[in-house]
Amino acid sequence: MTENPAATEDPAAALRRRIDTLRPHTARIWNYWLGGGDYYEVDRMAGDRIRELHPGIGEYARADRLFLGRAVRHLVTEAGIRQFLDIGTGLPTADNTHEVAQRLAPEARIVYVDNDPLVLAHARALLTSTPEGRTDHLDEDLRNVESVLERAARTLDLSRPVALLLLGVVIFVGDDEDPYGVVRRFMEALPAGSHLVLSHTVTSPALPEVDDAVRFWNEHGTPRLTQRTPEAVVRFFDGLELLEPGVVTCSRWRPDDPDGDTPDEVGIYGGVGRKR
Repeated sequence: MTENPAATEDPAAALRRRIDTLRPHTARIWNYWLGGGDYYEVDRMAGDRIRELHPGIGEYARADRLFLGRAVRHLVTEAGIRQFLDIGTGLPTADNTHEVAQRLAPEARIVYVDNDPLVLAHARALLTSTPEGRTDHLDEDLRNVESVLERAARTLDLSRPVALLLLGVVIFVGDDEDPYGVVRRFMEALPAGSHLVLSHTVTSPALPEVDDAVRFWNEHGTPRLTQRTPEAVVRFFDGLELLEPGVVTCSRWRPDDPDGDTPDEVGIYGGVGRKR
């Protein structure tokens, strides 16, 4: 009997076959802007072109990453959260969710979710855990709410509060795919005391260069982005208790030095909401 090659293929090789090196990809460009090394020439060229259209774009990536760290630190130290569901993980860089959370609470449990093969290949190698805690990684799409929750429940206790992290990922859910319904279904399935941490690229008359950069990306890159106004981003928190200072440019969400100079505005807004 002839052996089926697909049945014996190394999982890492299967992931590599799914990686498209001919078109720029947002996760790899983000990694390039953050100073990482997990990108291809096509990503560097697209990233440089976007930076020509909007020279401050690299600061957006850094501001979003710092927002993640501040939000996770708040959730661990002030809200007592010990479980994190991080969807749209992106390529590992410094201070990933599990590193921030387990530095403060070694017993914290984190489930990362992404469907990009390069992200998954690196996640399995780099996103480890403390002995007291646990980290898992799922090859899943944000839109598959029930499947994500079912698989995450192997690591997380969904009867206890969970922080749902959606940083820079809902922009990939088009308006015709019910993005608000997707987020609502996740939060409805989580118990009281759970939190939503969400960031989103915005369109605003004050930031016209962001529109130019997104337009270029949608013509040349993958996956396609859907911008929304700051007011539309606030809608993702409907029914939740928004923590101060609300949904703001993510560089100004509880900055580490609140008495220092006001951080520059970036075209990514973020907020944290609590389910009552």
